[in-house]
Amino acid sequence: MDNTTYRDAIAELETILRALETDTIDVDELTARVQRSAQLIRLCKQKLRTAEDAIDRVFENLDQDEDDLPTPAEEDAPPLFAPPTPKRAPRAPRDTSGGLLF
Repeated sequence: MDNTTYRDAIAELETILRALETDTIDVDELTARVQRSAQLIRLCKQKLRTAEDAIDRVFENLDQDEDDLPTPAEEDAPPLFAPPTPKRAPRAPRDTSGGLLF
């Protein structure tokens, strides 16, 4: 497997292009350079696809994490199920002097 990095592949492609533009490659070497260029272009495309897929997965995971967070409305909303509050016995009525009215 080719361990060439994307940056190295681009640099080599630029070198080949400069050589083609300046006519420093003879005809016999031209075919080999064109074939190498095709390999490098395929490698770069694959690395870009791999990077794009990895970035998409990161954003999908972020979206899933956000889906798990409560929205502001959910944070303030009462719970879906609340246990019943215990009922207290009614207080006996009192008069204004603080005594019990019986």
